[in-house]
Amino acid sequence: MSGSYDDSVGVEVSSDSFWEVGNYKRTVKRIDDGHRLCNDLMNCIHERARIEKVYAQQLTEWAKRWKQLVEKGPQYGTVERAWCAFMSEAEKVSELHLEVKGSLMNEDFEKIKNWQKEAFHKQMMGGFKETKEAEDGFRKAQKPWAKKLKEVEAAKKAYHAACKEEKLAISRETNSKADPALNPEQLKKLQDKVERSKQDVLKTKEKYEKSLKELDNATPQYMENMEQVFEQCQQFEEKRLRFFREVLLEVQKHLDLSNVASYKSIYRELEQNIKSADAVEDLRWFRANQGPGMSMNWPQFEDDEWSADLNRTLSRREKKKASDGVTLTGINQTGDQVSQPNKHSSLSVQSNTVQSVQSSYNPFEDEEDTGSTVSEKEDNKIKNVSSYEKNQSYPTDWSDEESNNPFSSTDANGDTNPFDEDTSPAMEVRVRALYDYEGQEQDELSFKAGDELTKMENEDEQGWCKGRLDNGQVGLYPANYVEPIQ
Repeated sequence: MSGSYDDSVGVEVSSDSFWEVGNYKRTVKRIDDGHRLCNDLMNCIHERARIEKVYAQQLTEWAKRWKQLVEKGPQYGTVERAWCAFMSEAEKVSELHLEVKGSLMNEDFEKIKNWQKEAFHKQMMGGFKETKEAEDGFRKAQKPWAKKLKEVEAAKKAYHAACKEEKLAISRETNSKADPALNPEQLKKLQDKVERSKQDVLKTKEKYEKSLKELDNATPQYMENMEQVFEQCQQFEEKRLRFFREVLLEVQKHLDLSNVASYKSIYRELEQNIKSADAVEDLRWFRANQGPGMSMNWPQFEDDEWSADLNRTLSRREKKKASDGVTLTGINQTGDQVSQPNKHSSLSVQSNTVQSVQSSYNPFEDEEDTGSTVSEKEDNKIKNVSSYEKNQSYPTDWSDEESNNPFSSTDANGDTNPFDEDTSPAMEVRVRALYDYEGQEQDELSFKAGDELTKMENEDEQGWCKGRLDNGQVGLYPANYVEPIQ
């Protein structure tokens, strides 16, 4: 062993052994490391909690967006319910992950924070009380032994210097004997120097051996005192290690959703919803509500009812003229109008303009033809999907008036075609809504203040204009509710 001891400056470590002077500092440093590890574990849990929260939010947003798309899309019946079950699953799983986030932050994070506060006590001058106590304990246990070690080092150094001086004196004496020019007096001095150096060697050797013996005698007590302080540090560290293990097990339980009964039930319910999808039932419903099974008010001969029309506040005749309603022979049932039984009560008929928009729109075209991501197309999808909404409103009231009778003499003679579109592209003007308007009839548009649409025909005598929304829906609206876009 080697080294020196200085209370103020520290020690010079020459070995990696714990018993070397000053090497106890690694054990003391472990206490400070324990405090830092508590911070690291809290940061780790905090980051995981943030991930759980973001994931839950993304699930909720995904479920909301796709639930709207599916409900407005052409899918219907039990398969639609099975599809929507995935969005319900996402919403429920989102709630569970929010609970995981809450458990991580409110329980695990706070538990570590409180334990750290109780285990480590900060001092006014910096550092921790536990670190200072361990440092003082090791220094007190090591100080007597280190003092003796310093004496051993000094004795060893003196002994080695005496031995070197002895060898040098002997060498000089030997060389002088071969020199005839050297007088006896000088030779005597060299011989005396050799004698003195031998005596110094004996004295320093004796002192060196004595200091070593004293050091050896003090070593057992030194080891006992050092062991005692070390065990105190071990016990402190054991508490931290056991606490970390306990916390990590609790974190594992909070993260493990496979053992949560409600989590398992979510997927049992999802499986049941998917298995309940019945193609035969959906086809039967479609036939009854959107196909040949629908009831029909077949045209019959009707008397003239001009008097009834005089009581109307807004002439359906004029509105029909403005919106170019189709004739009975032009009924075109499209698959885009399909929905649940409670979503329709009557047949919807659409104008050529809306039909052309629907026939040209492919809801999957943007994904196949472009490299855009889902998030980049989401706004366009929400706008486009309304062109095939199941609840889209179209004129369904058939007037028996002479001017709008599909079986009138004019149509019979072939002078007009009820399916011709009168609107000229040159007349279309972009306008902006000044106020909110909710359509009162099925052939009227609904919009919010600030919405933009295309005016297809100018104002008629009753103050109505024909226009087209950006989703392709065509209908009437009050002319004074909009203004041209400059």
